[in-house]
Order: sequence, then C-alpha cells, then structure tokens
Amino acid sequence: MLFSSVVFLFYFLPVVLVLYYLFRNQIPVKNGILLVASLFFYAWGEPWFVLVMIASIFGNYLLALFVDRYREEKAAKWILVLAVILNIGLLFVFKYLDFFIRNISAATGKELPLTNLALPIGISFFTFQALSYVVDVYRRQGRVQRNLFYVALYIAFFPQLIAGPIVRYSTIDEQIRSRKETWNKFSVGVCRFIAGLGKKVLLSNNFAIVADRIFDNYQQGGMPVTLAWIGAIAYTMQILFDFSGYSDMAIGLGLMFGFKFEENFNYPYISRSIGEFWRRWHISLSTWFKEYIYFPLGGSKVKNMDIVIRNMLVVWLCTGFWHGAEWTFVVWGLLNFMFLVIERFTDLENRTGHGILRWCYTMFIVNLGWVIFRAENLVYAGNYIRCMFGLDGSGFFSDYAWMYVREYGIFFVVGAFFCVPIGRRSNYLIVQEKMGTDIIDVFYPVIMMGIFLICVTYLVKGSYNPFIYFNF
Repeated sequence: MLFSSVVFLFYFLPVVLVLYYLFRNQIPVKNGILLVASLFFYAWGEPWFVLVMIASIFGNYLLALFVDRYREEKAAKWILVLAVILNIGLLFVFKYLDFFIRNISAATGKELPLTNLALPIGISFFTFQALSYVVDVYRRQGRVQRNLFYVALYIAFFPQLIAGPIVRYSTIDEQIRSRKETWNKFSVGVCRFIAGLGKKVLLSNNFAIVADRIFDNYQQGGMPVTLAWIGAIAYTMQILFDFSGYSDMAIGLGLMFGFKFEENFNYPYISRSIGEFWRRWHISLSTWFKEYIYFPLGGSKVKNMDIVIRNMLVVWLCTGFWHGAEWTFVVWGLLNFMFLVIERFTDLENRTGHGILRWCYTMFIVNLGWVIFRAENLVYAGNYIRCMFGLDGSGFFSDYAWMYVREYGIFFVVGAFFCVPIGRRSNYLIVQEKMGTDIIDVFYPVIMMGIFLICVTYLVKGSYNPFIYFNF
C-alpha cells in the first residue's frame, strides 16, 4: 500500500486516525491500534511476507534480551555476532542470493538454478532498524525493551516502514511509552504530509514520465545530447522528490500520531561537495553506516591514511549493495567513494570561494551517478553516458528534446525552485511570522487543501505513480 494511493488516503488512514483518537490518554491501547494497523498495512500487498517481518521482530526481541542478560560475559559478544549473521543473512537470502547465483553461473559457465524469491517490501529498512536496536543494547546506548509489542511497533510502524527514515530505538523509546498528541502537532503533520504528497504526485511522477520514456526508449543508445541530458536531469529530480516526498509524508504521519522523527533530507542539491551532499541526502542511512560500520572500523581517527581509505571503501561498497543487487549500484557506490577520497586529499570543503564552480562539479558527479543508479546494467549505463557526451554520433538536438521542454518545462522550473531553501523560507514566513492575520489564517489552509485536491485528481485519474524506493 502506497501513501500516494486512494486506498491509503480515503480508507486506511481515516479509519486508523478515528480509532486512534477514540482512546484519549490510553497509550497501550493506542499502541495496539498502531501495531495492528501497521501489520495490516504491510500485509496488504504481500500477505505472506508479514510473517518474515514478524520473525525478524521476535528474533531481534529475544536477541536483545539475551545480550542484556549476559552483557557482563563473553557470551554477549557472540550473541551480537549471531544477531548480525541472522539479520544480514535474512537480507542476503531475499535480496542478494540470486545475484550471487547469477554471477557464479557466469564465472563458471554452469547454469545454476535461481531461487526467484520475491523481495519483501522495505526489507532493507526494517532489517537495519532491527539490527541497530540489538547493537545499541549491547553498547549500552539504549535500554532493552521487555515489552515485545513495543519492539514490534518500533520495527513495524507503518509511517516509516517501507521507506524510512531509519529510526534508532533510543530516539523513540520514550515516545512509544508516553507521548502527547496536540492539535499543533497534528496540524503541522497534516501540512507536512500534504507537502510530501505534492512532491511525490505532482513533481516526481511527472519527472518519472520524462525519465522513464527517455531511458526505456533508448536502451541501445542513439539519442541526441540534449535529449540524454533532459532524461538524466529528469531522473535526478524524480529520485529527490520521490524519496524526500515519502520522507516528508512519513514525518507528517508520525506527527499526526504524536511521534517526532528526525529529518531525512536537507536540500541535497545545493551541496558544494560530494561530502556535503551525503550529509544532506538520506541522512538516516548515512548516519547508520557511520555509527555501525565506519566508526567501529576506526573511522578517520586512525593515523594511517590507508586504513581510513579502507574504512571508506567498506562503507561505500555496503552503501552501493544496500540499494540493490546489481553491479550498477556497486559502481555507483565506488564513484561516490572515489570523489570523497579526492575531496579528503584536496581538502575541498575547507576551500573558500568558487562556490558556483564547486556546486557545478558536485551536481555533475551526482547527476552522472544517478544515470548509473538508474541503468539496468553497466552496458546500458555506458551507452547512455556516451550519448550524454555526444560520443555515439547522434547529434546535439532533436524535436523530441524540444517537445519535452515545451510540455514539462514548468515542472523543471518548479522542481528547481523547491530544490533550494526558498520554498522552506517562504513557508516559514507565512506560518511563523504572519500566521494570526485573518488573510493568512484562511489562505494557508486553502493552499494546502488545494494541493491535496489536485493530488487526488491525479490519483483518481490513474496517473503514472511509480515509487523508486519501494523495494529497498
């Protein structure tokens, strides 16, 4: 079930909200309603896979209890190792096993049978979240939770279940046990949800039409330079508004139920280095890899630069593989690694001046990376990049390129506007500094309602509505 669907907006969410707010000041009952709703939400599309998630919940709940019980003994470390093996093993079987089988078949020349297991939605998100809980208990960075249903709600909570943000248990432990819903939280949550819905339905989905048509119709290359760049920029916009839109909706839904999640995006396309970009893009994932892989390996505190580079390489190989079981994701991760190493040696982020040039360099690398990320395989990625630089002899311009500019140019302009903090600043001026005046009190809700109605119109018409991060 997608947030940007009629079923969710007009059936699931209203029913859950009504049931939830029927019980004032009864946190255990409210938690029970949210847990049942979350399991139903996950089971909606793939009923059997809810059993996989329930097994993950129960297993990590027990492992955390054992870690806490034997923390003063060597057994705690072995229990932690077991937790890592079981969680990564679960992810490996469903997400990576066929990838390795295909590559072994290619290397040996023997055709090995594939498992053809379907991928449970959001498995990468809830697996990382569950594993972080056990690790934090081991590190004494979070208390063990003896209530199974609280752990289940933490892992299965539907707002951030299929697309994050990845939440550490210690950040919402208190909120699960004793939170307070307010009208201010709820209204801000509704506005945040609608803003995210607008990003997804009105911007991302329209960029998806352009990107998918261009990428899918020119898999063998043979397209003009301008058309290739329009497709690449469209996908760059699509993936931002798709994922950040879902994060906004998740944060908004959390606020409606009294929860506060950390931000997951902070205008990544204004970055002036790849390092800054990754401090602004998918913040919860970057933080997870730092806390649970980079720092345990020694981070950048070690004196030997070779070890620092090794640690970075491990993190970016893992980051690439986390996104998908294809070599394109590995190469995409290595591309980010390479430029992060270059920036470290050149001390790029501490250099003053040349802001525009540094931004152009950053967005050029990011855009190139998204082409590799989007491609079905490395050959496809190579053909597309050749077209971007005119190396396939197909010319510079075409009527198709002009058609996309004419029909979708307004979306590129609006998308560029919301890539910078101007949009947030405008919203702040309206809400914080002018709210209370009669005009604004009426005008702002009308704007949000208008955005919602336009989104619903698109959804009812059955407009194109893909979701890039659905299977991560």
